[in-house]
Amino acid sequence: MATPPSAERTPWIRAARMRSLLLDDPQRDHPDVGTRTPLDVVEWFGAMQGQDLGSVQWSLGLRTGLTRADIAVALESGEVLRTWPMRGTLHLVPGRDARWMLEHLGARALAGAATRRAHLELTEADADCGAEALGAALTGGTTLTRAECVAAIEAAGVSAAGQRAYHLLWYASQKGITCVGPNRGNEQTFVLLEEFAPDAVRLDREAALATIAERFVRSHGPVTAHDLARWADLTVRDARAGLASADSVTVLTLDERELFVHDALREALADPDEQAPIPPARALPGFDELVLGYRDRTAQLDAAHERRVVPGGNGVFFPTLAVGGQVVGTWRRKELTRSITLTATPFAPVPTRARTALGRALTFYCDFMGKPGRISWADHGAEQPT
Repeated sequence: MATPPSAERTPWIRAARMRSLLLDDPQRDHPDVGTRTPLDVVEWFGAMQGQDLGSVQWSLGLRTGLTRADIAVALESGEVLRTWPMRGTLHLVPGRDARWMLEHLGARALAGAATRRAHLELTEADADCGAEALGAALTGGTTLTRAECVAAIEAAGVSAAGQRAYHLLWYASQKGITCVGPNRGNEQTFVLLEEFAPDAVRLDREAALATIAERFVRSHGPVTAHDLARWADLTVRDARAGLASADSVTVLTLDERELFVHDALREALADPDEQAPIPPARALPGFDELVLGYRDRTAQLDAAHERRVVPGGNGVFFPTLAVGGQVVGTWRRKELTRSITLTATPFAPVPTRARTALGRALTFYCDFMGKPGRISWADHGAEQPT
């Protein structure tokens, strides 16, 4: 288990991370985002976990002030796309960076796929044949749904029955042939990567490691080398090499730990020994980087509550409530035709001022969805004196 930062350092780390994560704005409950676009945000992060489309859309909405409808339109351009660049998991990435990320960050997931194929009784030749068939079927700007992609694979003589289908679709994207395209109604589609995002950047491995390290530090800092290794699915040795080569990265020693911060953050925040500003309240989606993006998340999430955010430890993250950069509870939604019901479940009694701020943060989500909402509080939701 990670050693929590000392009590006097924790507020500074929380405030610094909220700023890096584009979640700080002490003046308003709604982020003051100006003209920030989805591409700006995704480029800032380098990659944002995107296996749940609704969650990553809200992550973007929090940081841009755009509605869900606005975000959906922005994701159809190819400037930002979904694919499997690292950890074998869907992420939102800048379209032009997808190829070098797949090549240098996706290599470990691809190398480990042989075990999964053996379980599914697939050969590498089967997977390559399926990927080739998909590439041919999608050429010329064609967009195919999952079912249509599976049909194209099976037409090439490769069985995609059961769990084979997901693996074969994943493999084609992991190899850089396909990527997730714009939804067709409520159905996920796939497109040819080179046609959907033709202006690909090419980086060698040294430059790729430095680039992803710099983006991770500026968007998550302060961080450790182990945080980067876990997030980008790198060895700790590669993570350290990337950090050593990254631009604008400074090393701080706090509580006898090496923490990496971006120079812009170091200049913008008070000294770690001085009192940190208090970040605002936020209602975050599941899989948001505030919790997901760290191997050691004890500064913002008490280890005693981690199972309430990731029940079962199975990689499924619940939406969270954060006050002052600290996770204080979870929330869930029930979307109806014309409205939304939100239920907030704090970990402990919530002071009146914090509850009011969290209520405004949840209302911001309703605005994002374009529907009126009703907020209720479960368990420790009773008002408490400030």
